[in-house]
Amino acid sequence: MNTEQVLALAGVFQATELVRQAAHHGTWSGYAATTCLDSLFRLEADTAEDVFGGKSQLRLGLETLAAVLEGEQRHAESLQYTVGLMQLQRRFMRDGAMQALVGEKLADAAALGEALSQHERQDLQADAIAALYSETLSTLTPRIVVHGRPQYLQNPRTVSWVRSLLFAGLRSAVLWRQVGGGRFSLLFGRKKALEQAHRLLAG
Repeated sequence: MNTEQVLALAGVFQATELVRQAAHHGTWSGYAATTCLDSLFRLEADTAEDVFGGKSQLRLGLETLAAVLEGEQRHAESLQYTVGLMQLQRRFMRDGAMQALVGEKLADAAALGEALSQHERQDLQADAIAALYSETLSTLTPRIVVHGRPQYLQNPRTVSWVRSLLFAGLRSAVLWRQVGGGRFSLLFGRKKALEQAHRLLAG
């Protein structure tokens, strides 16, 4: 498994680990969430690294990927969401009309709140992406059911970010496919993926 594929996979795991954090704790890693959100607006990037703004921005995703590959159970929910997004990605890639709509609406979201602070702008963008998620991805099967504490999953800001992060996870799943990733890469490339993840984490 090559570096591009591992970075794309780390992008999926970064998004799904943030979803787990948000659903269970009501808070999430800010730098990692910014990386995920920004990846949705870099649809024309040349490399996986460009999509995420550099390898260092994927530390959480690489750590989660490595932990999952090493068989740690604490990321079981992140893995479950990742598997769901990989399945959704296949259905999404078959729906040209949905892809066109998503591309158009993401361009609109990227331009929102330019006069606002970063925090306010990102919340505004997350609201727009969450609405787009409800209009598009939530209509596909399998629907991803997020588990967590009700007090967080009933908070409108948390819900918007959870949906936006799932959208970012899908974007990374699409990237994974675009750089040659597939079911067999995962089945037969686990050892190579783990080595690559540790190498990238080491700098």
